[in-house]
Amino acid sequence: MPDGVTMRAGDLLVATPALLDPNFERTVVLLLDLDENGALGVVLNRPSEVRVGEVLPDWTDIAGPPDVLFQGGPVSTDSALAVAVAPDREPELEPVGFRRLYEDVGIVDLDTPTEIVAPALRGMRIFAGYAGWGEEQLREEIREGSWFVVPSEPADLLGTDPGGLWRRVLRRQPGALAWVSTQPADPSLN
Repeated sequence: MPDGVTMRAGDLLVATPALLDPNFERTVVLLLDLDENGALGVVLNRPSEVRVGEVLPDWTDIAGPPDVLFQGGPVSTDSALAVAVAPDREPELEPVGFRRLYEDVGIVDLDTPTEIVAPALRGMRIFAGYAGWGEEQLREEIREGSWFVVPSEPADLLGTDPGGLWRRVLRRQPGALAWVSTQPADPSLN
């Protein structure tokens, strides 16, 4: 990684102003899994207009607010990925249908009956698609200045104002990164 930057599951990838790819412009991606073969994450700040109940009615009361599907990324947009918080960390008490990825966060198998897994969850978001990078692809994008890598906070995944997440995440960073949060989306408006 450039300048000693390391990544781990639970970190955020925050699009730099230089990243103009419409799939990722001004996005915040939560890294869920990474290894020598690549990385996988979900875009946290792109809620769709589609209500969870329209696609997965059994999960309506568990997902949200807002209770909409999120555009998780450009890969497999016709499939759903549920990311949830389950605070109990005892391995023998791990909820059926939940696979812990880091700390309290994990993936929920949406084929699991809701009455089995829901009582263990503190919150959940459902994403249509995900963001994925092949081996070394993400590292190269970071080297070329497309992403900032920053730690996540618990409210990042389940916050009620996902549209403002990009600015909030940058604003809480030290030094020059906080300044980046003040830049307009269109520099000609500056």
